[in-house]
Parts: sequence; structure tokens; C-alpha cells
Amino acid sequence: MPAVPSSAKNLTRRALRIDQSRTYPLYVFALRANEVLDIADISRLSRDDGGNLIGYQRPEVRRHVEEIIDYLNTDGALFPNPIILALSSRAKFESSRGPGASDGLATAGKLTIPLPAKGKPKPAWIVDGQQRALALARTRRSDFPVPVTAFVADSVTQQRDQFLRVNNTRPLPRGLVTELLPEVDSPLPPRLAMHKAPSALCDILNTDPNSPLYGLIKRTSTTREQTPHAVITDTILVRMLHESLNSPAGSLFPYRDVSRNETDFDAILQALYVYWAAVRDTFPDAWGLPPAKSRLMHGAGIRAMGRLMDRILGAVDPRGANAPQIIRQHLGLIAPYCHWTAGIWDDLGLRWNEIQNLTKHTQELSNYIIRVYHNTRSELS
Repeated sequence: MPAVPSSAKNLTRRALRIDQSRTYPLYVFALRANEVLDIADISRLSRDDGGNLIGYQRPEVRRHVEEIIDYLNTDGALFPNPIILALSSRAKFESSRGPGASDGLATAGKLTIPLPAKGKPKPAWIVDGQQRALALARTRRSDFPVPVTAFVADSVTQQRDQFLRVNNTRPLPRGLVTELLPEVDSPLPPRLAMHKAPSALCDILNTDPNSPLYGLIKRTSTTREQTPHAVITDTILVRMLHESLNSPAGSLFPYRDVSRNETDFDAILQALYVYWAAVRDTFPDAWGLPPAKSRLMHGAGIRAMGRLMDRILGAVDPRGANAPQIIRQHLGLIAPYCHWTAGIWDDLGLRWNEIQNLTKHTQELSNYIIRVYHNTRSELS
């Protein structure tokens, strides 16, 4: 098959079109190593000035990229896994002529991709394979042939959706997944769908200036300037919210209508704001510090106080006029027994900074705090 020439304005390649979906046909073709980043951008996960999520890719993993480069520079390099691209709708496919162009599964033809002018957006985005693409751009073998699978998707929403689905069976960083989930509108696999509501709540808690947790949650998109103030790992908070939302004993569970798949987010946020504001006010010296200086902001502390939330909000209606004051009274019962920044936890036999983000420590700390709470509740009557 003769090569298909490229013009100065277009890149043209022999390609196969596979019609798995009428809406989103797949294209399979090849690029040279040095062409991948010429036509494709990496959409980094970040937030704009308004706090809106943009992009979906995690930061570069330099060590991983260097390992791929070293391998590509060897004579026997084999690169079977394709780069997956989302193409602009400006890319055009033209079927070959003749009865042999299609076998009922795939159609042969040529794919023409417009090359970007200097300073203009590129016509493709990398959905899967960004580390490989970075390595390909730096290998000595610039003409190394690279398999590519592409689909047309102009919107970031479609690209995020495919990014999560492509990586659903692989170990993506949990923080990256939790931050992306609220932005995906289409139906998700059950394993991901069950985490969507907690992830959305985590996002609001971190971005709403009225939230007691405003700016305290560290997410994948957190900038270097925001990092000193972001002391709570988002995955810990999402786990705490997930537990309360999905356990019948959780304080947030009653706000869900499972039969209709509906959730009263306004009521949930009110409950969270009132409770965690009371936690902040009860432990001001431990609030907002890095986990190394305060175990209240540590994974074990957040999970333990989340489980106490389920007990306290089971007895106090967070929508009541006096709810903030009453919740502070309940938290005041355990305050003398807590050692978030100094001292030794009674019954646990652990110094304050020996509490680790381990299942055993989280369980022991939770049980201790809840036990103290129940043993002292009579003081409120």
C-alpha cells in the first residue's frame, strides 16, 4: 500500500475505521514518535480562576517517563499498546474505493488531521498514554512507529468520561478519580458511581467560602500556592462521606431516597457545615494544621470524627435553630479526652503523634471517642 503524503497544513495517514458506535467511530492508525505531541495536547487537571475544574490528566511521573525512554532507545523495543486520542471534529476520514475497502468489521481509508498553526490549539488530546507520549517525544528514535486509537470528541466532558472508563480497571491515583467523578454526567460503572456523590460533596466543601473546610482539602488540582493550607487529603474525606451516606447507621443516609436514586444535597451540606464548624470551634488549636502537627486533620482523626458525627447527628437535628450550640455541647463532652496535638490517648496507650493512618488505629480511635461520648452523655441532662 503506497504511503499517503501529508501537506504542510494536514497530517494524513492510512487508517481503519471501526464502527462500534454510530456516534463515536474509532480510528486506528500510526504516527511517528515525534508526531504524537505535535498534534495532541495533554489536558492537565487544574482549576480556572472561577474554581471550575479543567482537564483530567495527572502530573508527569518523571521516573516512569525516563524508564520508557530508556526502553525505546533499545534496538528491540516493542510498543504494542496504543496511545488513545480524542480528535477534534476537524479531522476527516475518507473511505477507500472498491468492494475490498470493508470486511464488515473495519473500513480502510485515509484520515486527515489538520496541523495547528503556531500558538493555536492542537487538533487532538491524549486520553490514555500521556507518560508514553512524553517519552516518545524525547526518544532518539524520532521515526519510531506508534499505534494510535482515536475517537472524535470536542468536549472535555466526553474526554473525561472516556478517560475514566479506559482507566477503570487500572490503578489510577484515587485522588484524581475522586476529583473527576462529579464532572461526568453519563452513567458510570457501579464501582465509580457509588463514589460520585461523596466526591461532589468534597468538592463543594473545599470550594464554598461558607464551608468550614474551605481551602483545607488537598486535591489533585491543588496548586503549589494552595498546598500549605490544604491539609486534609481528599480521599480520606470522600471515604468518610461515603461511609455515612451508604451505611443505614450513617447520619447522612436518611437524606438519600434509594428507591428514586435521589439525594438531598442541600440538607446534607447543611448538616456537614454545622457539624464541622462545631468541630473547628471545639478544637481551634488543632484545626487547620498539617497532619504532622495535628491528628485532627489526619486521616485517622477525620474518619473518627466522621463516625462521631453519625452518633451526634443521630441525636441532634442539624436544621434546628440551636443546632450549632447543641452540637458544640456534645463535642465538649469528648474535648478533655482528646490529644490531637500533644499528650497520650488514654486507653489506647499511644502518644498523639503515634496515631497512624492504619485501619487498626482508625478503628481504635473511633471506638475510644464514641465510647467516651456515650459514657459522658448523661452530663447533658
